[in-house]
Amino acid sequence: MDMISTIPLALAALAATVGAIYLLAAVARRSGLAATARPGRRLSVVETVALDPRRRLVLARCDGGEALLLVGGESDQVVGWVTPPGSPVVQPEGGR
Repeated sequence: MDMISTIPLALAALAATVGAIYLLAAVARRSGLAATARPGRRLSVVETVALDPRRRLVLARCDGGEALLLVGGESDQVVGWVTPPGSPVVQPEGGR
């Protein structure tokens, strides 16, 4: 076999692999295996930002409030409540 005749076979194998990944992802979503927000959940991670190789800032939503957490250093810390629990959460413009 020369190089030109293996290209269609390689493209077919690539298409089959990508198709299998999409099929498995669809099955995972339908069966509930995918990571999605479920109704009744009290805790979710809104956003994370890496500060350096060890530390991260995490914006977490809990019971309607948003807390800013510093994690990954010698000890994890609550930096503060961005939105106090029970107050309305304001979505940024063009937000998620």
